Amino acid sequence: MILYGIPTCDTCRKARAALEAEGREVVFRDLRAEPLSDGEIAALLARFGDALINRRSTTWRNLSEAERTAAPEALLAGHPTLMKRPVLADGEKVTLGWDAATRAGWTG
Repeated sequence: MILYGIPTCDTCRKARAALEAEGREVVFRDLRAEPLSDGEIAALLARFGDALINRRSTTWRNLSEAERTAAPEALLAGHPTLMKRPVLADGEKVTLGWDAATRAGWTG
């Protein structure tokens, strides 16, 4: 399983800890150190649409109005931390966020 996020994200840390406590092997992918490729961005946008962009983040608030009008692909390529986190992927199963329903789907 791959957890896409950033190490300073509390939600990513909680998700990782819960998954590892369940005995799952979690590979953490730091989006700052290893940004998503164009193909990965396109696949995630196809799956989640605009929900992939975290418009409540500090990164979003620091963008100018002009920057906010860019295409989602360009936003994520230029600002990897704009991605809502975590994205969890295990084979064909891919989820966004760490709400109660997502937790239940991964931790049993």
